[in-house]
Amino acid sequence: MTSRLSRPVSRQVEWAAQVMLLGMLGWVAAGTALAQFKVVGPDGRVTYTDRPQAEPGGQVQPLRRDAGPAAPIATTVVLPAELRPLVARFPVTLYSSADCPACELGRSLLQQRGVPFSERLVGSDDDIAALQRLTSGRTVPALTVGGQALRGFQETDWQATLDLAGYPRESRLPRGYLGPAPAPLVARSTPTAAERAAPAAEPAQVSEPAASGIRF
Repeated sequence: MTSRLSRPVSRQVEWAAQVMLLGMLGWVAAGTALAQFKVVGPDGRVTYTDRPQAEPGGQVQPLRRDAGPAAPIATTVVLPAELRPLVARFPVTLYSSADCPACELGRSLLQQRGVPFSERLVGSDDDIAALQRLTSGRTVPALTVGGQALRGFQETDWQATLDLAGYPRESRLPRGYLGPAPAPLVARSTPTAAERAAPAAEPAQVSEPAASGIRF
């Protein structure tokens, strides 16, 4: 009697288990289908979500429709709350050129102090004209902090201007922060034949450090 009843009960239990397993698989598949991004935290923890947000030092990867990872995008780094209003009110831009030791000094000061900044390269005639309009000078390095323009590198002036804007003296940037890559001051376009045949533009004046300090 017992052996005859155990077979149907066993089949019912097996059938119920299969139904539960299929339901779980369907729920997981549905959750994965809704996820659009794979977020890897700084501690290596992986989360699938529909929002492309990550903690400082984390990484966001968009997902394909089959839930496989697509090509990774750049690491998302959120500025600390104390820096966001400063960057919005007093954005910092460094104007530099190649072979400019003073530009390297100015760049190092901003990096060591942890000031988020963008860098614009001055190399063409259009760049020099734009620099003249922005800073009323043709000298690099130049620095703008909000509407304030500084021509040439003098550490005390740069530090004082950043102090007035409210930037911290010590870096508050998250570890691994990378600012935007340097870009030409004026967007480049394909030169015409006449432009290619024209003489080279007069270079911007470059301030270089002298043996006894900074010479402008």
